[in-house]
Amino acid sequence: MKLTKSDCTLNEKDALQDMLESEKQLMGIYVTALYEGSTKVIRKNFSANLLGVADNQYLIFTQMNTRGYYEPKPANKTLIDEANETFKKQKKCLKASNG
Repeated sequence: MKLTKSDCTLNEKDALQDMLESEKQLMGIYVTALYEGSTKVIRKNFSANLLGVADNQYLIFTQMNTRGYYEPKPANKTLIDEANETFKKQKKCLKASNG
């Protein structure tokens, strides 16, 4: 079976998805590098790079969202309420242990 150029070419949606995943992976790498960095200069560089990658990731996400390729689903109110309760309990525990 012979492959043609069209068989090996990513469409726009797939290309954007690939770019988004790459940026997410880079963010993870920079986060690890940031907390492993041993000097202020290195940490500052990693931090700047992390923010740049985060901006790129958001730009790609907004492009995908605009084109209808990535539509986040609204959070269920029950899940939001449960998360708020969990964090309120944790906040109380932290205050009690520090108080």
